[in-house]
Amino acid sequence: MAASAKDSPDLSAPPAPAGPGTGRTRVSAKGEQTRARLVAAARTLLAGGMSERFTTRNVAALSGVSHGMCHYHFQDRTDLVLAVVADMRPEWILPLEEAVAAPGSFAERAERVVELLSRPEGTELSHLHSALHWHALNDSRVRASLEAEYRRWRGCFTALFDVLAEERGGGVDARLLGEAVAAAVDGLAAVESLGAEVDPGPVLRTLLRTLAAGT
Repeated sequence: MAASAKDSPDLSAPPAPAGPGTGRTRVSAKGEQTRARLVAAARTLLAGGMSERFTTRNVAALSGVSHGMCHYHFQDRTDLVLAVVADMRPEWILPLEEAVAAPGSFAERAERVVELLSRPEGTELSHLHSALHWHALNDSRVRASLEAEYRRWRGCFTALFDVLAEERGGGVDARLLGEAVAAAVDGLAAVESLGAEVDPGPVLRTLLRTLAAGT
């Protein structure tokens, strides 16, 4: 399951022409384009299950950037992994935050969340999550960064139940209920990744309604 999907950047595309402005602006724009190409290449290698080939040299070669320029933007391969973690945020965390924050009752927001999480997770995003978990086991910086992202993601479910608590004037442990739903969503994603035919929509609706009714 995923909040949204986005196509992988085209590594073969030439850099976009710089807009009008000072030389510093043009240099900055070119630097951002180079950095984006390196991050896109890093995503490609990670999503392709090629962790053993995930080096700054191979990322540079895939992106068509010199190895020296790669190290100008990223000190080491951990920095590249951290950049990928941040680059993924608009694909799975931000849409969930927006679904919860948009106006509406608890029931309306919960339905938006269910619809969002019922969409199949793209293959690239699924592979990236798996690769990042592997790197997190072997690199404390990646582990800290990924844990922070998941904490933010889980916070969306707590925020959802905060709405229920406000509607009922209290008596709702938003954090505990939010963590329970987040764990369930994670479990459904794991089941789906193994090819099991599970429709997450009805499962999540039942869970949310049951938890809301039991408070």
